[in-house]
This record gives sequence, structure tokens and C-alpha cells, in this order.
Amino acid sequence: MKLEGRKTLVLGAGKSGVTSAAFLASKGAIVALNDRKPLYEWSDEAIALKESLGVGLIDGDLPSWLLDQIDLVVISPGIPTSVIPAKYVERKDGEVIGEVELAYRFLSNRFVGITGSNGKTTTTTLIGELLRDAGVASAVGGNIGYPLVSMIGNVADDAWIVAELSSFQLETIKDFRANIGVCMNVTPNHMDRYDLFTDYAAAKRRLFLNQTSEDLAILNADDEVTAAWAKELGARVVLFSTKRELDEGLFLRGMDLVSRGGDSERVLLRRDEMRLRGLHNVENVLAAFAVGLACGADPESMRETAKSFNAVEHRLEYCGEKDGVSFYNDSKATSVDAAKKALEALSEEPGEIIAIMGGLGKNAPYEPLAELVDRKVRHIVLIGEDAPKIEAELGAFAEMSHAKDMEEAVALAYGAAKPKDTVLLAPACASFDMFRTYEHRGEVFKKAVEELIRKEGTGAGA
Repeated sequence: MKLEGRKTLVLGAGKSGVTSAAFLASKGAIVALNDRKPLYEWSDEAIALKESLGVGLIDGDLPSWLLDQIDLVVISPGIPTSVIPAKYVERKDGEVIGEVELAYRFLSNRFVGITGSNGKTTTTTLIGELLRDAGVASAVGGNIGYPLVSMIGNVADDAWIVAELSSFQLETIKDFRANIGVCMNVTPNHMDRYDLFTDYAAAKRRLFLNQTSEDLAILNADDEVTAAWAKELGARVVLFSTKRELDEGLFLRGMDLVSRGGDSERVLLRRDEMRLRGLHNVENVLAAFAVGLACGADPESMRETAKSFNAVEHRLEYCGEKDGVSFYNDSKATSVDAAKKALEALSEEPGEIIAIMGGLGKNAPYEPLAELVDRKVRHIVLIGEDAPKIEAELGAFAEMSHAKDMEEAVALAYGAAKPKDTVLLAPACASFDMFRTYEHRGEVFKKAVEELIRKEGTGAGA
């Protein structure tokens, strides 16, 4: 891919956009970086590109005379491909790609791509640790927070690149090929961006777009959407299941996580050896083991790594206990299905759940949570923009209260709890109405819990 002298527009001045702009400029491209936010809200790293690499910085709307000169657009994941600058350049035969596609064209590595509505971050992180501990050269990046462009020139050519990939990132791939592709599940999410669920599912399916018979597709046999893909893909398919034994693949049988192929099978791990909570995390471990086996990792090494693997930050993260009440942070539960999995995971615990929910909704119904809420949730503390909708759809199944901020939410949740109960942050919503990111939301929750635990006062349920 020739970049020298190529007039390029990077849309989005977040981490992905800034990294892409810096790389393009270092390769001799003439680069303009654009973001809707005013310049005074841009990061120091973005602003520094002007002086260090001659990148043009433009906020707000772009003039047509500039777009007339552009023949390459690199679009950040959070920006829809339907925006006017991208469509304008595309219509005049320019190219529109994302940071993942840009990186792929300059990396000669083999790729493991992981996508899914839920579980992809935990699975990606675990795969990275399984391979590392087994001595298999690898590097982890993508949607997990480390742009793939950053790996160019910094990762050995024989290393596997393990990449978490969102539907937004997959929208803009063209040549990208995953030697091993993993889809954990496909459930309604981001319906504020996609017109139909089938559009969202199609974006996920693009992970397998360029695979051949030499490649591997690892799919969830228990998910209706991914199971339907099994006979359609050009790659060799490996299935995993927590609900039934498979003739071939990886599955949960009683307490055993089993791998079966041909006439042989092997117990890889026992569920009670895992630190991770919930059946959804068994799915994550099965998928990660499938990748590890395909990459040549030693099963015994993987078993030891999986036994010591803790929850990823902001994903069912244990935050402490006060007066018999436990606190868990699942700020990454930004969809209804993710919140459902968090509630299911903790429904096995004694006592009941006090849930903190709400934020910027994704135009998805909350009704799928009704049965769990009715059965296991004592109280819901509501925050954020979608609080009225959650109350309208779930108010008949649990007591509810409203909080103006996270500190008040934690205090109200603790006040509603009894000994052996669990306070769970599982918003089922995006964070952007009140917080910068889901990570920021989780950090504020953890700080509020930490301060509550330090305080002396009346115990829970008093």
C-alpha cells in the first residue's frame, strides 16, 4: 500500500485515529485529522501531531474543497461509515478503510480475530495469557485498547496477533483475514447504530469474510446466529457448547471442560478450578482453549493458566465486602444481554442482588431481564438517561429508586441490601450520558464502594 504523498483524511481524534494519523504521516502521507469536537477538547497527543508530524487538525464540518483532494479515508470505529466525508470520498473512487484494515496491510503476522456481543474482551485477554505462558509468540490488541497500527515494526513476524474486533471495526475491513476467527455470540446490541438486528449480525459475520479452507472458524454451538453460520463458512469449523456434548469440538460435561476430536477426548479443566464466575465464562474459557490448541499451546500449561486467571477489570470484578454485602463491578455490561449474563452469574450466590442500572440506552428492550429480576433482584437503583424506560419495563418485578450520580447509587444500593446480598453494577447501557467511557464509570463505582467500605456506620439490613 503506497502512502507517500497520498492525501489522507483520518476521521476521529480518539486513540485509534491519533495512532493512525501518526503512522500515515510517518510514511509520508499528507494527513488531515478531523473530529466533531472542538479542538480545545482534543487530547494532548492529538494536538501534538501538528508540530511533530505536520498533521493538519480540523474540528467540525469539513469543506468540500478539502474532500475533493482526499483519496483515502481512515475512519475510527465510533464513526458510522455513512457520514458525509466518507461517502463523499467513496463516491469519487477514493478508498474508505478502518485502522484494522490499515494495520493488516503492513503486518505479515498470523491473526486470531475475536468478536461477539459479549465475552470477547475476557476471551481475548485469556487467549493472550494462554499463548504467552505456553511459550507461543503472540501480541494482544485491537478493540481491547491497543491499536493494531501500534504493532507495525514492534511485533516479531512469527508472532500470532490476537485481536479483539468490534462490529464497528469489522464494517471497514476489505483484505483483512483471520487465520483463526472466533465469534462468541450475537445478541441485540448497538441498535442505536444499526437499523436491523440482521445488519448488526452481518457486521459480525464479516470476521470470516476472507477465510479459506486453510483457516479456522470457532463458533458457539449454543447461539442461534453463530450456529447457523457453521455450514456456510469456507473455513474449517470448530464448535463449543456449555449445553450439550458435541461429536467433535469443546464442551462442558458436568464439571469437566472437554475437548473431543476423532476417537479421542481430553478433560482440559474442571469448572470448579476456575476463578471466573458464571456459565458465560465457561464459554469464554472453552473458546480460548480452542484457540490455544489450534496455535499449538500445551494443554497442561493452558490448564494452569486458566486456573489462576482472574476476571478482567470492569467485567464481574469483585470490589470488596461490607457487613456481609459483596460488591461487583460489571461496567462493561453495556447491553441488555451482557447485564443478563452478569445477573445469571451472580444468581448462584446466596442472598439477593441489588442492581445498579441505566445510562445511555441502545434502543433495545429491557424485557429479557424480567424473569431474572423477578426471581433474584431485591432492588434496582436507576441512573442516567434511560432510567425511565427501565423503570417502565421492569418496575413490576423489583423495587426501584433513582440516583443522581454513582456515589448516591452505591449508597442507595447498600441501604437496600441485607447481609449475604450482592450489589452489582450492570448498567445494560452505554456510559456516555454521565461518563467518558465504561472504564470511567467502573472506576467511579469502585471509588464509591471503596469509600463506603471505609466508613463506619450502620450495617446492611439494619
